[in-house]
Amino acid sequence: MMLAILHLLAMFVADLFKSRRRLEAENLFLRHQLRIALRRAPARLRLRGCDRALLVWITRIWPNLLDLSQVVKPETILRWHRAGFKAFWRWKSQHRAGRPKIDRELRDLIRQMSKENPLWGAPRIHGELLKLGFDAAESTVSKYMVKHRGPPSQTWRTFVCTENLIRRRFRFLASKIPVPAPKFPVPPK
Repeated sequence: MMLAILHLLAMFVADLFKSRRRLEAENLFLRHQLRIALRRAPARLRLRGCDRALLVWITRIWPNLLDLSQVVKPETILRWHRAGFKAFWRWKSQHRAGRPKIDRELRDLIRQMSKENPLWGAPRIHGELLKLGFDAAESTVSKYMVKHRGPPSQTWRTFVCTENLIRRRFRFLASKIPVPAPKFPVPPK
């Protein structure tokens, strides 16, 4: 596409130095060649994107050339121009939406802190980041934290196993300690 535009500009500059009669003869010759080509062409020509862009660009600079269009209808060129304008502004406006992204360093630091300290939550990591001088919201910290597979607290199974171990140790210790006799009389059964 760029080469086509550069070629067109070079031809335009070269035409500035030609006589008016030569330009009229060249124009007549090119129009005749165009009529011959259009007679042999299929019903619908397949144009490349660079051809469309070039036609839109030329008719944007010289709007009176729209009426001279032979290959495509003037309405088609205007439709291409509108579509290009619409695509440009859609592209231009899509980059401004949403929160600004945080640096990769900060994301990696959040992940590292949450991996190394699995019991720390987002508020704790957020506080540590503030102490280090990083300014990020707590919701951003929770978004980039590593999700741990296990539950945050002990499971019931762990609780029951720990409780049984404590009871067994207590029974063992209780059996080794001598129990003193009561100081008050115990009634017989």
